[in-house]
Formats: sequence, structure tokens, C-alpha cells
Amino acid sequence: MDAKAWDERYAAHELVWSVEPNRFVAEIIGPLTPGHAVDLAAGEGRNAIWMVEQGWVVTASDYSQVAVERMRSLAADRLGDDLSRLTAVVADATQTTPGGPAAYDLALLCYLQLPADEWRRALRSAVEAVRPGGLVVVIGHAGRNLAEGWGGPSERDVLYDPEEVLDRADGLPVTTLQSGIRERPVPTDDGERVALDTVVVLRREG
Repeated sequence: MDAKAWDERYAAHELVWSVEPNRFVAEIIGPLTPGHAVDLAAGEGRNAIWMVEQGWVVTASDYSQVAVERMRSLAADRLGDDLSRLTAVVADATQTTPGGPAAYDLALLCYLQLPADEWRRALRSAVEAVRPGGLVVVIGHAGRNLAEGWGGPSERDVLYDPEEVLDRADGLPVTTLQSGIRERPVPTDDGERVALDTVVVLRREG
């Protein structure tokens, strides 16, 4: 989907995603000492706003102008005096990251589902955005979810299993701290289903 299609999707719904952070974002980032973070393809900002509430200074980007405007509105409602610690910008995750190289302690790629070449560019941008010792957190719909899980995109070329993330990280200055398939319960009208997500945490080396 291009930016126009996402604009239309966001405009057609009051809220496309939940207001709560992704469960794996909360699990991984919650215990960390807050610093400066960039959330790439942040959508309506559910993870970015939550991170600010945890004490982070966050730059959140999305290529949908409608999503970014909604993020700013939600942030204004929730963050109060902490609003200044969130910068929401329109930007393409596959291009140079807002803020420049080595500007952040953490970069988040959460459900950025793109074909391999584009996703590799986004991962490279995320790695370049963090300082040595900083983290790149990747969460996405797994390829295995098509046959074994529930929901998510139905096009295999925009899905990625952990080993595919590590393959696309080959040649980048990173060490793998965590890599695996995680189960995510999803409530539906027919009862609880289980989605399979890829969760990978990389550390930028010097």
C-alpha cells in the first residue's frame, strides 16, 4: 500500500490500531532506561506515545499524513506536559531516518511489512540511526503465520520469519540479542485466536 492508500484507510476509521502498545514492545522496552528513540512507520503512534509516557524522548515517523496528524492529536490528549518529548513527522521508513545518523539509543520497526528489498533498506536506516550500543527492535507478522497463525497480511512477500530478518541484517554492524517466533493472542468474535509474530532485537556495534 502506498501513502495515499494508507491515508484513505486511516481517514475511514476513527482508530485503525489499538491505543495500547504492542505487547512485545512493552515487554522489551519497558525495562530499559529511557533515552532517545525513533519509531519508524509509527502509524497513529500507539507505541511512540506509550514510550513517551515511560520517559523516552521519541521521534515517530509515518508516510501517511493522516496517521501523523492523528498521532499528534492523540498525543495532545494523552501526554500533557510531556507532549514536547514527542516529535511526529511525515517520512518514509526506507529513506534516511529523521534526526540523522547515530542520533538515537533505540529504533523500533513494529509491523512494517514491506517486500524484501524495501524492508532491507528500512532496516539499514534503523541501524544507522542508533548509536553504538543502541538497540534495533523488530516486530512483525511472521511468514509462518500464513499457515500456522491467524490474521495479518496474506502476501508472503511482505512477511518475514526471524531468519529472514537476520539474513537482511547480514553485513550490518549488529549483534543479535533476541530472535524468535512469539505467539500473540487475538480476541475475535469466534473466540481467541493466536497470531505468530517475529521478534528480533539487534544491538548496534561500534
